[in-house]
Amino acid sequence: KRWQPKRKNTLQHCHCTNRSKMSQSPHKPAGNSDGCDLPSVSVQPGARRPAQRDIPDDDGQERGKLRKADHERVSPFRVALVAGGVAGTSVDMALFPLDTLKTRMQAPHGFYRSGGFRGVYNGLFAAAAGSAPGAAIFFSTYETVKEDLTERFDPIYHPACYMAASSCGEVAACWIRVPTENIKQKMQAGMYKNTGDCLRGIARAGRGYKGFYKGYVATVSREIPFSFIQFPIYETSKKQWSRWQGRDVSPIQSALCGSIGGGISAAFTTPLDVVKTRMMLGADCSGTHYRGMLDTVHRIHAEGGMKKFFSGVVPRTLWIGLGGCVFFGSYESVKELLYDIM
Repeated sequence: KRWQPKRKNTLQHCHCTNRSKMSQSPHKPAGNSDGCDLPSVSVQPGARRPAQRDIPDDDGQERGKLRKADHERVSPFRVALVAGGVAGTSVDMALFPLDTLKTRMQAPHGFYRSGGFRGVYNGLFAAAAGSAPGAAIFFSTYETVKEDLTERFDPIYHPACYMAASSCGEVAACWIRVPTENIKQKMQAGMYKNTGDCLRGIARAGRGYKGFYKGYVATVSREIPFSFIQFPIYETSKKQWSRWQGRDVSPIQSALCGSIGGGISAAFTTPLDVVKTRMMLGADCSGTHYRGMLDTVHRIHAEGGMKKFFSGVVPRTLWIGLGGCVFFGSYESVKELLYDIM
């Protein structure tokens, strides 16, 4: 055969017949003789054949279908367990000083007598020990219950499903969170110098393990309203943002949604947080012990009225607002990573 110059190859892939035809004529119209109307895709000689995942999709529907298929293949419980643990540790380590300032502003002895700006990392070890398992238990419970409820009910009821799922997660997580909160807040308020003395003091005062669960009811009473506000805002804003842009939200966008939800819920639930902090610290400035939630509420009000219930609202809102960004950003990033590798 006489030598002829190479010409651009055209790959015609028909999904109807599952076969490919190579045409040497650059003027051949798109499609093939078998009645397939799909456009041809040009490939340079030696180039990699485009996979179906590489075909661009303007409205993001193909990517969303592939991601959904990947998510259905992996257990949400295992993914949430790992991602939640990483997210909880990240936020507690990054923003611990703000939490310390908030606790000292809510303490009965006042901000400066409780330590002021000194030793803002007191209690960090206790927070680090409890943050990963607490967040892991919360998110594994939350994702499992949420998936079950949202499949059973119509979308109009999904905000209520998020509330119920987050409440279940908080009740489960508080079994880990409350003992570490007791240790952490007592050290933040300057009641103990080291973790060993704090552990012995709590056990002695509470006659065993019960001392570590002091304030459990107050903590749950704070966390459930907090979740009722935060997670419907978080989940609904993610859905609306995804619908507006025509594709799933990115981890950064999820982080912004979590930050907004966290900041709003933190401001509204500050009075409950003040009651919880006082109960965990155990006594007022005169050394008189608190006797339950109602007694604590009455005595806080007697100290300074309603204004006293909003002690530490600014650092709490900043801490949880910024923390929501770090927390949910880390959570969604690790989730996507785990779905890719599992």
